[in-house]
Amino acid sequence: MIVVATEDFEVYHGVVNELRDRGVEFTTIEPGDEWPDEAEVAVIAAGESVEIPDGVAVVQATPDAPRQAVESVISTLRGGDGRTVIGIDPGERPGVAILNGDMVVAAFQVPAAEAGEIVRREVEDAVNPVVRIGDGARLVGARIIDDIQSVPVELVDETGTTPYLGSGARGMGDVLAAVNIARLEGEEIESRTIEPTAGELQKIKDRSREASDTNRAISEGLARRVASGALTVEEALAEHGSDSEAAGDQQHSDTEQSKQNSADE
Repeated sequence: MIVVATEDFEVYHGVVNELRDRGVEFTTIEPGDEWPDEAEVAVIAAGESVEIPDGVAVVQATPDAPRQAVESVISTLRGGDGRTVIGIDPGERPGVAILNGDMVVAAFQVPAAEAGEIVRREVEDAVNPVVRIGDGARLVGARIIDDIQSVPVELVDETGTTPYLGSGARGMGDVLAAVNIARLEGEEIESRTIEPTAGELQKIKDRSREASDTNRAISEGLARRVASGALTVEEALAEHGSDSEAAGDQQHSDTEQSKQNSADE
């Protein structure tokens, strides 16, 4: 049995709501009340002094992280090691799966630029966390790896990690692949340097053309900067537009100067 025993209203409210959302059975007591014989895990507020019976595991919760506390409670009940493993299936909208032991406790699909922030938030206060990222979508994956700090990262062979999707499961492939990636051990790396291929640069140019109001693709130089993560496609388009305007102004100035020279002659 899970027992919530705290006088901290914010912690109580957050933890109880999370437990109810998960459909997990629990009971609550006031600190100092008699403990139920079936108690296995106690949830208290961080720093709170509560007398807890021998043999009852303790999870300390904070007001701003009730979900993480509940994940630790569930992992403890299931006998897991409590390690946080984050799987990432890279792409422009990568799938991100958070595992605590063998349990999938959260999942996301977000723009690639937000993946690093999710990782930082989910590993805060986690014990021995690790990020496992698939080796596909090389350019995006390299940018995500560079955006992750102070967390061990493993590069995983993602071959076969995307499952068959039956009726009604459309759109879930990247998230389910992230779960499978999280469960595979990979090679620990600190960064991944990628030289974009001609095909990868052409894909970036094609994306820029689709996003452009004037149906114009960015230059190869700008495409390389997008590939490295120095620019977004939108920023590259804006810079490309500025360069084109500057070139047009210069050409106009040269033409006017040529006309003036002819008139003088």
